[in-house]
Amino acid sequence: MFRYDNRFTQFLPGDSETRNFRRQVFGACYSRVQPTSVPSPRLVAYSREMAEELGLTPEQCGSDLFQQVFAGNQVLEGMDPFAMCYGGHQFGNWAGQLGDGRAINLAEVWGREGRRWTLQLKGAGPTPYSRTADGLAVLRSSVREFLCSEAMFHLGVPTTRALSLVLTGQDVVRDMFYDGNPEREPGAVVCRVAPSFTRFGNFEILAARQDDDLLRQLANFTIEHDFPEFWAERKSEVDSPPFYADWFAEVCRRTATLMVHWMRVGFVHGVMNTDNMSILGLTIDYGPYGWLEDYDPAWTPNTTDAHGRRYAFGQQPQIGMWNLVRLANALWPLVQEKEPLQAALQEYSETYQKQFQAMMAAKLGLAQYDEELVDGLFLLLGSLETDFTIFFRRLARWQEAALDSNELDGLFDANGIPELLKPAYYDLGQWSQTISQRTRDWLNLYLLKLRRDSQSPSSRVERMKQVNPKYVLRNYLAQLAIDAAVRGDFTQITRLLDVLRQPYTEQIEHEDLAEKRPDWARHRAGCSMLSCSS
Repeated sequence: MFRYDNRFTQFLPGDSETRNFRRQVFGACYSRVQPTSVPSPRLVAYSREMAEELGLTPEQCGSDLFQQVFAGNQVLEGMDPFAMCYGGHQFGNWAGQLGDGRAINLAEVWGREGRRWTLQLKGAGPTPYSRTADGLAVLRSSVREFLCSEAMFHLGVPTTRALSLVLTGQDVVRDMFYDGNPEREPGAVVCRVAPSFTRFGNFEILAARQDDDLLRQLANFTIEHDFPEFWAERKSEVDSPPFYADWFAEVCRRTATLMVHWMRVGFVHGVMNTDNMSILGLTIDYGPYGWLEDYDPAWTPNTTDAHGRRYAFGQQPQIGMWNLVRLANALWPLVQEKEPLQAALQEYSETYQKQFQAMMAAKLGLAQYDEELVDGLFLLLGSLETDFTIFFRRLARWQEAALDSNELDGLFDANGIPELLKPAYYDLGQWSQTISQRTRDWLNLYLLKLRRDSQSPSSRVERMKQVNPKYVLRNYLAQLAIDAAVRGDFTQITRLLDVLRQPYTEQIEHEDLAEKRPDWARHRAGCSMLSCSS
């Protein structure tokens, strides 16, 4: 089924203890562990794009063998399952050893186009890093992870991927609200796929334990295998401080790019702990995430973060920097000079600023960033409950109509509400004379900037449509799919997967999936905020 390339376990030291029980693991990057068998695996869905990349045919994906392997019931010859050892800062505090508590890397394989991929089962049973947990996952969180991984890929956001979603046939007990009322829920396993699942925390745990030799070994392995271009250019400098400092700068740039993409599509990760930060600059660990619906920089989808809002939408770029500082501290034994590490962190700031400005210009259809216009827009969006995704998508239509019109008043109704932007507003009863004037002022300024812009109107509209998605995985849509799946109906999962494959394309038959959040979903569990429970 696969061509294997298990480099992580081949070249890095593993745990000498072979028994699977909770413990602190020292002097090792991983522990070998077998997935836990489940009684009745049933394939719910798979990603055809990811399957094709791995060289799997539809017939193979529909086979019983596929179900058995990706439920954790069968380990194929050539697979070498393991769980990673890492630590992390959680909500700003050092948490010590964490590790893959419910994730088991089945194998590293070669893809169809010569790419290396790691296949990882999430929810496949306990590992030495499970602490007090059972290592299992439930259907609701698994549906969300499966769909969001693929949705983000098609949005053009750097991300880990998902191959399959399999029901296990056994219930799992979870306290969804952490209120002392646990319930039994259907269990499931997601096969996640990435070039590497290495995190900031893999380096942090070794630095915290002052295991400098293994820290250097892991860094060299990571650079050689996960940053091949950098390795090819700089391998003659391996073990030198500039080698590691410049590699860290590359990690900073990739992380900055990731943050810009999140801000572009209105995505909120919800739990940006350092153990959830990919060294490759990928979105990793889809837990209590969400998309901005009404624009609110202070919004977080994570109930655990509701008080401090550390990981709110508007905080994400700053938290990206904070996490990189923690990684810089972990890499200090390899660099031992603060200036190059500070220079790398400055690259994060500069990369983010430059790319954010280019991104906002693209969202508005402008050739150049305009600070006055952007600052005014965010003030405007915050003055009335406005859907982030719909507003930017509809703005392309508004500016096209405005440029074609000789009489702008025709684009507003009797209350001064712009007709083409109406679908983006949640409560038009809150519309006021003040908001009407602010909106007119901003739209007039926008139109003035557009008329000075060098692009043709048609190219501008297309540019805006390419960066402003029509379809995103709103929490209430995911929850409706989960509700149906619990009843044994997987068609909503399939439908969402199909529509989210083309998030920038008009799909008339699926207009209902592009509408703003309905009122009933405003405070319903799973549709607004979520816990870390899975």
